[in-house]
Amino acid sequence: MRRKKWYSFLAVFMYEENNTISVRFPDLPGCFSAADTLEEALKNAKEAMGLHIWSMEEDGDEIPKPTSLNDITLLDNEAAHVVEVFMPPIRDKINSGFVKKTLSLPSWLANKADESEVNCSKLFQKALMDYLGVSSLDDDKRKVG
Repeated sequence: MRRKKWYSFLAVFMYEENNTISVRFPDLPGCFSAADTLEEALKNAKEAMGLHIWSMEEDGDEIPKPTSLNDITLLDNEAAHVVEVFMPPIRDKINSGFVKKTLSLPSWLANKADESEVNCSKLFQKALMDYLGVSSLDDDKRKVG
């Protein structure tokens, strides 16, 4: 599946009686956010949509075609906004997170490393990248988009 750089979807902003704004995306079931101000609601909607789409991409789900503004029905307390996200920075931020891996060393080697103040995590990362022939920017998931 080809991953796009930009996605645009309609978000329905529901203005609640308690002055909160709930946001849902008709084309992205399960994608919701909320906030107290319109500015915060737009920011949260963009973040929720980006994370939701990233998750769909990772799961291999088909990203739906966006509904047209003409094809949506709103209640009196609702307004539709187009929300756009630029996916490359979202993918980079998520994919650059660290994962804890447990590895075993003979105690004498671990002691030597501690005596020499070796950063084992950093050394392991470098050794693994050298072994795989990749740099931190070559990761396949980062090339996408």
